[in-house]
Amino acid sequence: MSYEKDTEYQSIGSEQPVLSEITETPDHHHQYTSHDEKKEAEFENHEHVQVADDIPPELEALLHTDPSKGLTTEEAQTRLEQFGRNELAEVKTNPILKFLSYFTGAIAYLIELACIFAAIVKDWLDFGIILALLIVNAFIGFIEEARAESALDALKQTLALKAKVWRNGHFIDLAVGEIVPGDVIGLRLGDIIPADARLLGISVTGGETEGSLSIDQSALTGESLPVEKKKGDTVYSSSIVKQGQMLAVVTKTGSNTFIGRAANLISITVEQGHFQKVVNQIGNFLILITTILVLIILIYQLVKFRGTHEGEFLTVLGHVLVLTIAAIPVGLPTVLSVTMAVGAKQLAAKKVIVKRLTAVEEMASVSILCSDKTGTLTLNELTFDEPYLTNNFTKDDILLYSYLSAEPGANDPIEFAVRTAAESTLEILQNRPNQHEIPGYKVTAFVPFNPTTKMTHATVLNTETKESFKVAKGAPQVIIRLVGGDDDAVRAVNTLARRGLRALGVAKTIPGDLNTYQLVGMISLLDPPRPDSAETIRRCRDYGVEVKMITGDQLIIAKEVAMRLGMQRVILDANHLVDPTKSEEEVTEHCERADGFAQVIPEHKYRVVELLQKKGLLVGMTGDGVNDAPALKKANVGIAVHGCTDAARSAADIVLLAPGLSTIVDGITTSRAIFQRMRSYALYRITSTVHFLMFFFCIIIARDWQMKPELLILITLLNDAATLVISVDNAKISRRPDKWRLGQLITLSVVLSVFLSAASFAHFFIARDVFNIPEHDDNDKRLQTIMYLHISSCPHFVIFSTRLSGYFWESLPSPMFFIAVMGTQVFAMFISVYGVLTDAIGWPWGISIIGVSLGYFFILDFIKVQIFKWWSFELTATLWPSPSRKAKLHSRREQKIHDEKIRHTVSKVRKVVLICKVILAFRYAKEKRVIKEK
Repeated sequence: MSYEKDTEYQSIGSEQPVLSEITETPDHHHQYTSHDEKKEAEFENHEHVQVADDIPPELEALLHTDPSKGLTTEEAQTRLEQFGRNELAEVKTNPILKFLSYFTGAIAYLIELACIFAAIVKDWLDFGIILALLIVNAFIGFIEEARAESALDALKQTLALKAKVWRNGHFIDLAVGEIVPGDVIGLRLGDIIPADARLLGISVTGGETEGSLSIDQSALTGESLPVEKKKGDTVYSSSIVKQGQMLAVVTKTGSNTFIGRAANLISITVEQGHFQKVVNQIGNFLILITTILVLIILIYQLVKFRGTHEGEFLTVLGHVLVLTIAAIPVGLPTVLSVTMAVGAKQLAAKKVIVKRLTAVEEMASVSILCSDKTGTLTLNELTFDEPYLTNNFTKDDILLYSYLSAEPGANDPIEFAVRTAAESTLEILQNRPNQHEIPGYKVTAFVPFNPTTKMTHATVLNTETKESFKVAKGAPQVIIRLVGGDDDAVRAVNTLARRGLRALGVAKTIPGDLNTYQLVGMISLLDPPRPDSAETIRRCRDYGVEVKMITGDQLIIAKEVAMRLGMQRVILDANHLVDPTKSEEEVTEHCERADGFAQVIPEHKYRVVELLQKKGLLVGMTGDGVNDAPALKKANVGIAVHGCTDAARSAADIVLLAPGLSTIVDGITTSRAIFQRMRSYALYRITSTVHFLMFFFCIIIARDWQMKPELLILITLLNDAATLVISVDNAKISRRPDKWRLGQLITLSVVLSVFLSAASFAHFFIARDVFNIPEHDDNDKRLQTIMYLHISSCPHFVIFSTRLSGYFWESLPSPMFFIAVMGTQVFAMFISVYGVLTDAIGWPWGISIIGVSLGYFFILDFIKVQIFKWWSFELTATLWPSPSRKAKLHSRREQKIHDEKIRHTVSKVRKVVLICKVILAFRYAKEKRVIKEK
């Protein structure tokens, strides 16, 4: 796939560019200036860049089919066997295998292992509970992410079902799946093109034609308006014929077509999600410490108690397995899934439909949002822009004369734009009893647009004065020639062209002479930004999300739209992405710094997303067309906008039901609130697991002391049940993209675990040594009850602290969450006080332990805040070194040195400027004094 440039004169259908200066004079007529007013003005030539297909020589040899006869049945069958059917390969996912995939992952494997262990030791209650949690978690993910259609199915729906084809000398209807390279097909108004094909310049009736086809390929390339295709040009499968008719020879079919390559990109984009990677890393850490500590305890007890009943393998294994089951965070996947499911429901209320549940979490971490232009940032409809006016005509005048010379009911976006603008602006065209009449005027003769003359003519009768006049509308160079030339108008058209606006000239005859025309002005037309796009981009920036425009439209048009959206104008063409003279690092740097790319094809959009992801960035992608589908699938979060194609909707993770991008900001804020809840729970769960293992490892090794299995399991179940309510907790929304920062998360967890273990040992030894509660006494298990209540409450209250990085009172928990957490601990206190499942300890102990746990929570909250203040990326790279972190740290240090040099240089320049200002001030004062003295 490559680009070729066609040089054209500006005409009604040409795609034009940006620059030059436009000022407005007091009479509100636009005055367009140039650098050389005296030089005779000439129309500038502009390059229209379009996609060109590369045809290999062996395929080219098959394309010389007789257009009057077509292929024979034998030739078509041979080519069908060689190239395959003209359809997209279908890959179906088995729903059973998809459901089973939710039982994979580090934590899932650990929970499944615990389930097996529970069955081995015949602990059927734990076995049932753990198995139920596994199934519930899988069902939540499976149901929430169930999709009604696949991306490839949707792509297939965009193809035509039947086509007109020459076969064996007959022009027949043929199923598109049977079309092969070399087939001669007929293309008419309204046809969906069935395969990539080359136009032959022969009409469907068989004669030579100099005309062209108007093709709408916006869903494929992102170009905002239909493009003109002439003899020798390639038209693409699934684009639509808007005007004209012509024969074409098929060049590529099936997966080799433009749309087929997009489908191939979608099918190869199967990667593990960001969230799953994070959960697996947390799981791997917990598996590592659990396995090491439990194995040490297993070996220790087997050696110490060998030769006794306590030293038998199954007995020791039973004790160890209970500890393992209690330590494993069986509720972690369920709590995270429920939190995301609740968030998805909140987003649905804001007309943001989440198709892939984990996209809720990933949306919070997106730092770059790549957005398609046509139909996403813009309206995808041609509209009337500010016109160039001359000879004292007004904006209403040019609209009226344009309307009078517009072809009623024409299926043409330019005529539609003219009529819509006039009907919405001019009072005489509003509230008309007869929509086919124009009050005060009557069109007596009309000559529609002709590709040869490039204009329309209308003869109009003024019903009040009974005078007739003519109006002409068409290509600027034709209209200017009609009025005898106008250098100012030529310069105005060139200025509009440089800004990417389409120009359309309007002229009318002078009073009393139906042969002499005077120029009314130039209409300018553009696909404008949506009303909310600029504000949405600004709000995204406020939340630390950089928006990049990626479009298949022309570079000059992309720059004009970027300027109107308040973006920078650093828009690069797609050649930067495939420049063989640049390294991948340079191209990636360009992707980071550019505000967008123009003239791209699906492969380019896919590459932009891929390069940014390799840089470690989480990328969101918005789009609405088939050309966006591969990039939507590749992005961490693919967002299909309102009115999108089925292909885009199926490839996306999130679908917007409301027009525009404004709901994306709602998605960002909601997802960040959800992220904070998930991170809070993960930090709490890792902390409590590490504390649990740390304390019991030490106490078993040092004192051979163990807690009743029922109490261990009760701690896990009660605390995880309460934290399910975290999904509706209050959350402090970050102004920057969120990150998991696993190094920081695990380090903080370990530090808090150490302090919690210190509190646990204090409770153990104070109860034993100060209050003389026996450590090993089958008739007095109060120490177990005391430790149960402490281990249930003290780590659990930490979740009030892990909710945010600041002090807990900066964002208080929601009433429901507070009641749920406190409720479980009150329940645990009642069990301990009254001796349910264990020995009673009475109210003094119960209230004291809960009170100490609450007080200790304040100490842990202070420690947490100090760690967050002390933490830095440099510390992360030191404690948790990796090649990527080292490279990033080195890059940051170099950037810091570079920035310091720039600041130093700027400071010097400012001093020089200040000195210059002082000198000029003295000089001015001296000159003023000299003038006064004179």
